[in-house]
Amino acid sequence: MPDNLPTLPPAFAALPDHAVVSLSGADATAFAHAQFANDVARLAAGQWQWNAWLTPKGRVIATFALIKRSETELLLIVPDYRDDSLALSLQRFVFRRKVRIETRADLYPSGTFAAPLRAHFAQVEDRGDEIELDYGGSAEKRTLRIAGAAAPQTDGFAGRWRASDLRHGLVRLDESQREQWTPQQLALERLHAFSVKKGCYPGQEIVARTHFLGKAKRSLALLESDAPLAAGAEVCADDRGIGTVVSVANDGHLAAAVLPLEREAVALTTGAASLREIPLLDGLERPGSA
Repeated sequence: MPDNLPTLPPAFAALPDHAVVSLSGADATAFAHAQFANDVARLAAGQWQWNAWLTPKGRVIATFALIKRSETELLLIVPDYRDDSLALSLQRFVFRRKVRIETRADLYPSGTFAAPLRAHFAQVEDRGDEIELDYGGSAEKRTLRIAGAAAPQTDGFAGRWRASDLRHGLVRLDESQREQWTPQQLALERLHAFSVKKGCYPGQEIVARTHFLGKAKRSLALLESDAPLAAGAEVCADDRGIGTVVSVANDGHLAAAVLPLEREAVALTTGAASLREIPLLDGLERPGSA
């Protein structure tokens, strides 16, 4: 058998719990830079970054991948927003800027647990009708694709992708957990998803104060459970509440929780379930501004 057979492209499966929101127009980059927590102005065209939109009190409304196709066209890949609510909320802050914001129902996110053929780290592969991103970390290869045709839905795939997100420290915020947590509490610095130096954006003062004064007292921990958990569940140590489950996967047996940075090495529980802390995976960070 010859050794130079062509490499077959990996099979992609639909991610129906992800949406694509576009920002287009002369002020698209300026609007995103002013509203979002990461430095959009310094991101090069053809690259992507993790980013977040915060409340004025510095609580995370949404986290997403932001692709800069050009200075006048940006795409947000947003998990767990399946309707127009995020686009409509952003639209309220446009005022006189020349930017159009819309949920792109004609673009379909999909993924595969394989390395991209051409995209690498923050550099996207943009073929016009398809865009591919390197969504992998140090321990797991992943590719996310946006295309004009939907990929097939595969049983269990979206749940496996969600679990991989949590293992890498990318928290998935269901509606009950939005506007509850600061970027530091969700460990978004691991993803380089926010800036403390770029200038004003909603919540910037609180984020910067926490960073420069060293007042972050809680952060993200990854937990395995012997019983199903739900977002919002209280995490206890010696029957004393110390934190909260923010996001779950694997039918509730894998959880991301906000816990004190300084805590005793004692058994953790929630309800009748015993919890075991496991390390977060590295390598999902992309370009950002400190």
